[in-house]
Amino acid sequence: MVNISDNTMRISIKREVDESYNVVFGTGLFPQIVSDLKESPIGSRYAIITDSNVKGLYAESLEAALENQDVKADIFSFEAGENSKTIGTCIDIIGQMSEIKYGRDSAILALGGGVVGDMAGFIAKIFNRGIPYVQIPTTFLAQADSSIGGKTAVDTEYGKNLVGAFNQPQKVYIDVLTLMTLSDREYRSGLAETIKHGIIADAQFFSYLQDNVQLERSPETLLYLAQNNCRIKGNVVEIDPHEKGPRRTLNYGHTAGHAIEKLSNYELSHGEAVSIGMMVAGRIANILGYFSQDHLEAQEQVLKAYQLPTTIPGGITNQEIIDLTSTDKKAVYGKARYALPVAIGRMHEFDNNWATYVHSEVVEQALQMIR
Repeated sequence: MVNISDNTMRISIKREVDESYNVVFGTGLFPQIVSDLKESPIGSRYAIITDSNVKGLYAESLEAALENQDVKADIFSFEAGENSKTIGTCIDIIGQMSEIKYGRDSAILALGGGVVGDMAGFIAKIFNRGIPYVQIPTTFLAQADSSIGGKTAVDTEYGKNLVGAFNQPQKVYIDVLTLMTLSDREYRSGLAETIKHGIIADAQFFSYLQDNVQLERSPETLLYLAQNNCRIKGNVVEIDPHEKGPRRTLNYGHTAGHAIEKLSNYELSHGEAVSIGMMVAGRIANILGYFSQDHLEAQEQVLKAYQLPTTIPGGITNQEIIDLTSTDKKAVYGKARYALPVAIGRMHEFDNNWATYVHSEVVEQALQMIR
């Protein structure tokens, strides 16, 4: 009931929303995806949003399988790569969907890696004020991290993921067989987020990665990694879905990493940049007395063992990194904040903020030490 008093009207809107969803793990899940959408539809038709790499690998066969079951679907693809992750690309896809009469009764299938998932989820949030979507990640990085937790966004000239919204999917399907088509470099890139999960929350999982450097791409190994990645991230997201506190630990390595990724003109993959970013943040924590030299060296040795970079490429200056981190979406009052470890498997709480401002002189020192 709207109340009016003293020329003031108060409109009270209180909400309790259950945004829970299932994550399905397996091999050869595409027939199950089709049958699930046939038996329990979330839309009258499905926009399969994908990129130029995944379109021929999986999107066309998924579209055909859906159509074969009389489930309407269309493919909307864009040029693969981080440079396509813009509001302009989203508007183009929204225009294409609108042109063939997609409406509020439709749904989106995000089929691809992290860029696809972020953009498709963002489009689902803003198209007709919101339609449901499903995540079907096809890269190690997306299966380990970005498909879980509902973060959606696009990049701007000022930084990564500066325009976005939280938007939880209806469901996530993690088919580890899709990782068989990845290059070795793409596979290693996904391992950066996997290593990060061990550092921030699970020393035992980190030890497993230490002891099993020659990780074969067997279904059993990939399922073990996927389930543990989603378990660690899911535990954090459940208690802090909108990143008000503990979820900031998931940004370990991302403050400097996002800046380095952008400054490389995306020649470095996200995982490679995060690997370097973890060395920056780990060194900062070491300088400040939080993270022991032994634990810092253990982190570096694991990253190197998986052939991930641990030093800043030439041509990127310390000042460029510091300047760009000030426009990072996690910055406050134009000052970058860093999630910092105190030991393998445990992060610094900082009075329940889980991230802290670090003086530029300390950041400069850390950057210089990993060149």
